Amino acid sequence: MWFRNLLFYRFNQSVPFTEDQLSTALEERPARPCGSQEQITLGWTTPFGRHSENRLQVAEGIWLIAMRKDERILPGSVIKDALTEKIEEIEARDARKVYRKERDTLKDEIVQTLLPRAFTRSRTTLACISPANGWLAVDSGSHKTAEDLLNLLRETTGSLPVRPLTVKIAPAACMTEWVRQGTAPEQLVIGDECELKDTHEDGGVIRCKRQDLSSDEIQQHLTAGKQVSQLALQWDDKLSFTLDDKLTVKRLRFEDVLREAADEAAGDDMASQLDASFAIMANTLEQLLPLLGNAFGGEDHPQGI
Repeated sequence: MWFRNLLFYRFNQSVPFTEDQLSTALEERPARPCGSQEQITLGWTTPFGRHSENRLQVAEGIWLIAMRKDERILPGSVIKDALTEKIEEIEARDARKVYRKERDTLKDEIVQTLLPRAFTRSRTTLACISPANGWLAVDSGSHKTAEDLLNLLRETTGSLPVRPLTVKIAPAACMTEWVRQGTAPEQLVIGDECELKDTHEDGGVIRCKRQDLSSDEIQQHLTAGKQVSQLALQWDDKLSFTLDDKLTVKRLRFEDVLREAADEAAGDDMASQLDASFAIMANTLEQLLPLLGNAFGGEDHPQGI
């Protein structure tokens, strides 16, 4: 249940649907398996899996939704081999060259032939919405996956005026200064991992793990002009994570103090355990977003929004 990654988005205006409207909309676009000629399908499933029938879970004023992506796995190498074989057959039989337009047509035909026999894979992506405070968080480190979810939600509800979280001071500049000074703001504590990038075009990248980031070696790289593009952080004994220069949170871990609180609040059944975990997580994320904004000089609200 606990999120492992975070991509934050801000609503440009009030959330344009109510809890009831969202619940109804999700029910009208359920997840389903791929048809015989479909490579991908997207729909909404239950965030708690088989432990709940609701496609919308609510706790602490936060809404939890889950997108399921069903995809037929058709390796490119399989398509390539089949296409090569078909082209060789045609060229040998008809004593002529197969050119690009015909090659593309043959490839499409091969894909349609192979699709019904391809294996399928299902992946679920969770997201939280805070209607009161106007943010949305996707449990993914992939912007493509997040965009799939946002586009599906936009199609489902008819409107989704959101934009990525932006801040006033460049994250790379801030994190570089934190490592240089050996301290971070807002109860954040610097960990023992970072990624350093050369600011020049085609510059090098150095990844440091289990390192004292205050060491002379790291400081020399900063003095030479490298910037921190990713940094391991802890917050108030509640969370540990890595943060990159695009404000993507990865390797997110909710620490034992939160997990134990969820265990104490939960009942014996799995549904109540998931509900308790979600409530604790929702409350924590409500605190984390403004903290991150403040750490980088405050959120930046583009003009006209």
